[in-house]
Amino acid sequence: MIRLVLAAGIAVIVSLLGTIGLAKWLVARKIGQPIHEDVPEGHTVKAGTPTMGGVAIVAGALAGYVISDWWDKKAGVFTWTGLACMGAIVGAGLVGFVDDWLKVSRERNLGLNKTAKMVGLLGVALAFAIVMVMKTNVHTTISFTRWDDVGWTLGRWAWVVWAVLLIAGASNAVNLTDGLDGLAAGAGSIVFAAYVFIGYWIFRHPDVYEISVGLDLAVVAAAMMGACAGFLWWNAAPARIFMGDTGSLAIGTGLAALALSSSTVLLLPIIGLLFVIETVSVILQVVSFRTTGKRIFRMAPIHHHFELMGWPETTVIVRMWMITAGCTVVGIGLFYREFIAAGGLG
Repeated sequence: MIRLVLAAGIAVIVSLLGTIGLAKWLVARKIGQPIHEDVPEGHTVKAGTPTMGGVAIVAGALAGYVISDWWDKKAGVFTWTGLACMGAIVGAGLVGFVDDWLKVSRERNLGLNKTAKMVGLLGVALAFAIVMVMKTNVHTTISFTRWDDVGWTLGRWAWVVWAVLLIAGASNAVNLTDGLDGLAAGAGSIVFAAYVFIGYWIFRHPDVYEISVGLDLAVVAAAMMGACAGFLWWNAAPARIFMGDTGSLAIGTGLAALALSSSTVLLLPIIGLLFVIETVSVILQVVSFRTTGKRIFRMAPIHHHFELMGWPETTVIVRMWMITAGCTVVGIGLFYREFIAAGGLG
């Protein structure tokens, strides 16, 4: 428990101080976010706001994870699973950083092309998956929780393909959600909080879940939760800095890696339903326009649709945070239900 508190606390401090320091450095060099011309009218005033704040999120999470283990000597040592999760977060953050840097250096909202970005993400995802199957006893069960009577079991290399697809999907889902001040950071904090609970519960009941690295997973989640919360201090509306792809890709990858490592893949779209809704809204909009020439929403992702309906930006953000919080409660409830069904109180 001490290590969890340390990881979250250190991540908050490093992210909070690092974000404002990064923002000042970027402002001094006149490095800001280009804005698409087709965004809602109120967003044009955000042009020039510092971006790449995700650097502080990744740095805060990494510091919280590493220092908490060093500080709390009784906690044990790093595990391959925890290192793989944190490595995937850092790797995805690096892909996003390259994309963000190209955008601001070219002074237009064009970074890596879609192919290059996807290749980078797939490379990170593949490295994570291979480490998991080669160095850990990862369960290849697709289920709500690690319980033998629930879910479908894949072969180890089929699981690698599954893991790569999930990480690519989750990272892009958070990337699409990152369109309003504090939306992705706030929702990410809430979902990572759920994985702090899930990881710690697995750690306390290893006989039920057959996973021995629950504590390390909880620490990764606590570090990411704290890093997102520290960043949110400056990213909340009106944002003084944006996370950019550096942050959104790292958050999405972290969530997918934790779900895969804890065998809670089917819980992730429930807890992170907001990210699913945002992604589906884009898919529906594209399909509808290409097949019928008509748009379902005034603008996609769906958070812009609500803005164009007249909702203030902060109203959209807070209501979507509330949706995420509600989904998190439902997800944890399902997780506990599976624990009871597996004889956890027997």
